[in-house]
Amino acid sequence: MDEIDEKIIRILKENGRISYIDIGEKTSLSEGAVRRRVKTLLESGIIKKFTIQVGIEKGAKAITLLSIKPSMPTSEISEILIKIDGVQSTYEVTGEYDIAAILASSNAERINYCIDKIRGIEGVNNTNTMIILREWSAEF
Repeated sequence: MDEIDEKIIRILKENGRISYIDIGEKTSLSEGAVRRRVKTLLESGIIKKFTIQVGIEKGAKAITLLSIKPSMPTSEISEILIKIDGVQSTYEVTGEYDIAAILASSNAERINYCIDKIRGIEGVNNTNTMIILREWSAEF
């Protein structure tokens, strides 16, 4: 990945629907060159997916920290978590907790429903949830 790939990623993070022609204008590349670079970024896993992220003012988000029973592999729990509606992403982490999950839904009631589903997973010992009040994102 070079500086041009990083610039393409920044542009796509700002507007995932931007055309390859418009990206080309911003990067001094042809539409075909942009298309090939995006394809390579997708195939290599650097870009995992294109998605829509709803702002907090249009929904609710939370961070849930999970303690997992030592006998349960955290990777198995992560695979179960990511299939729950409302779980946006999971991270296996170090420290007091084993997994951090980012939850996103239309409202706090749906977040609570998601937390209840998480607590019902065999192997989950404890959860600690923080509702996100305000969000800032850094550019790539």
